[in-house]
Amino acid sequence: MSACASCGGAIEDGYCTVCGLAPAAVSTIAPSPPAPPPATSTPSSGNGSSRPSAGSRGSRSSGRSGSRRTSGRSVRGHLGAGLVEIPPVPYRDPASAILADPQVPENRRFCGNCDQPVGRGRDGKPGLTEGFCRNCGTRFSFTPKLLTGDLVAGQYEVLGCLAFGGLGWIYLATDHNVSDRWVVLKGLLNTGDADALAAAVAERQFLAQVEHPNIVRIYNFVQHADAGYIVMEYVGGKSLKDIRRPAPVPVAHAIAYAIEVLPALGYLHDRDLVYCDFKPDNVIQTEEQLKLIDMGGVRATDGDGPIYGTVGYQAPEIASEGPSVSSDLFTVARALAVMTFDFKGFQGQYKFTLPDGVPLLAEQESFARLLRRGTHTDPDRRFGSAGEMAEQLTGVLREVLAVVDGTPRPAFSTLFSPELQAIGTESVDGHPAAQEIIAGLPMPQVDRADPAAGFLATFAALDPAQRAAALLTAVTGGAGVPAEVAESAEAKLALARARIDSGDLEGAGEVLAELAADDPADWRIAWYNGLRSLASGDPAAARGAFDAACDELPGELAPKLALAFASEVAGEATQAMGYYRLVWTVDRSYISAAFGLARCCLAGKDRPGAIEALSQVPETSGYYTAAQVAAIRTSVLPGFVPDDLIDAADRLGKLRALDEEKRQRLTAEILHGALEHPPSGKILGCKPDERSVRFGLERCYRAQARLAPDRKRRIELVDMANSVRPRTLV
Repeated sequence: MSACASCGGAIEDGYCTVCGLAPAAVSTIAPSPPAPPPATSTPSSGNGSSRPSAGSRGSRSSGRSGSRRTSGRSVRGHLGAGLVEIPPVPYRDPASAILADPQVPENRRFCGNCDQPVGRGRDGKPGLTEGFCRNCGTRFSFTPKLLTGDLVAGQYEVLGCLAFGGLGWIYLATDHNVSDRWVVLKGLLNTGDADALAAAVAERQFLAQVEHPNIVRIYNFVQHADAGYIVMEYVGGKSLKDIRRPAPVPVAHAIAYAIEVLPALGYLHDRDLVYCDFKPDNVIQTEEQLKLIDMGGVRATDGDGPIYGTVGYQAPEIASEGPSVSSDLFTVARALAVMTFDFKGFQGQYKFTLPDGVPLLAEQESFARLLRRGTHTDPDRRFGSAGEMAEQLTGVLREVLAVVDGTPRPAFSTLFSPELQAIGTESVDGHPAAQEIIAGLPMPQVDRADPAAGFLATFAALDPAQRAAALLTAVTGGAGVPAEVAESAEAKLALARARIDSGDLEGAGEVLAELAADDPADWRIAWYNGLRSLASGDPAAARGAFDAACDELPGELAPKLALAFASEVAGEATQAMGYYRLVWTVDRSYISAAFGLARCCLAGKDRPGAIEALSQVPETSGYYTAAQVAAIRTSVLPGFVPDDLIDAADRLGKLRALDEEKRQRLTAEILHGALEHPPSGKILGCKPDERSVRFGLERCYRAQARLAPDRKRRIELVDMANSVRPRTLV
């Protein structure tokens, strides 16, 4: 060890331990040691923060333009979105959280300026807890500055250290001015770090005004012995990182956590603030409530200065464009991935992407789609707001839960209308025509904030050709049409739909291409392109378009229903069956899905599956009778067994709202089956022998003849009655 030529102090790690100067023979910039491993902050009962991202400057002011934003202050709902029970986490006694021997592990000691390792041991000697960075000369200190019993600002009595983070030690204290309540003091980890000091000052300026039930409260900002401290509420519980240990949490629980905390991020975003460092470490569950902790990285969307975050969660554009609403939502999607499966390499090989071959993502397709959109490399292709992401997550959660227990969990969609009409209810033999599919699928809701919303409502009574002509006049700025209507995306989408309905598919394509040039991320363009492809007889292209809509709206059922129809028409019955089953399992109001599922089951020779799907149409539905009729006819298709006939006859007997002519036709179908495979007991009033069944068929055909609308048909039915009648002496 040598002495400093300036003050006589000892030279350690290349710098004087007293004055911080380097000896003349030592370069002030040492060769850079290997890059440190990605750091993650230790979960705490108070607050911690990750290290700043080196070289990250600048900002993005928002995510996707024109997106919905969450409202201001929100009221916390029951954890689990009212859909899933989350085990509560007991409140943790603050005294039990105090560290007996507060130390910063050597592998977590980094320079606050250049991000290089500092304070590391060598040659069997432990590393320094205070000193100067060998790379840039910045002073570092990892020793607590407050001791048990210290009184800060004449008000806060220090009880001990709770944890540490990138911006400072966290202390537990009692507030003698406010009923001796528990508070947390967050100080600077490195008091010589100007950036850290600036960050703390920034917190003092705006964080005291942040008030949300899912965000830790900031009470005060005080100074003590030339250092600054943030005073905040104590949050006693368990971090999501600890809850995730030792194994991934159920996907339904992880989604519920995200749904609960997203309004807090939306609250910040609505105030032009970004959180920057969302991760499981920074969310604490206490009882049935979640709290965002570690507000050290929060900054204004147009702010400057250091950007705090954690490798593996941060969006790829942070270094070049700065934080934004979109980058915040990226971190939420990454946290969901880390929480739900063994994500090896998420801070290395896959720090911006998702790995292939994850069993969970193969099983939970909608969840996988949500993660892919949330972590898209293009910020404009991610969710536009915390509210939008929460809405889609809620839809995915309903799917996950419904598939597990088979209990439907329907919900009103804010993006789509209900089915315009049930599709394919007339027959389960062969897929519906394209025009029937297009006419029956749900419609995208018109954005009421669009200037053309009221104007478009006036065209509802026009036929497609008239509607297309009127809308063309509108979007080309015809006489008397306001300019904002002519430029409206809703008006152009309505024109595309009118042209599809009227058969002008080329014209519809031109409108959609123009819209795509303006906003390629608008999911409605994919939706209408899917309808256009169906109408043109190209189901493969329709399937691709609806698949893209599913990627954009992973929690919506309407795109999945459309994808099911496109797949069925394209001859992909297995894929179609999966989507029909999913839609029908979640929401029994999509009657088209039940009939589609039945058709696909029949295509796969699964008669019981088809009958079961049709049997699940509720009695309250206007299509209950149609479903029962389809189930009866399915029961007597070739390959039936006698028990199928008994079931069909029982269904027919319970149908009250059935006209007599159709009842007699179904009776004839069942009795013809009884001739082929006699049941074990009476069926529709006939004994289970050929003579009795033939007499029953004769009566049935004569009854149909009396109801026939024309003479020719009556003669045919009488001839059929005579031909089936058994031989008699009379």
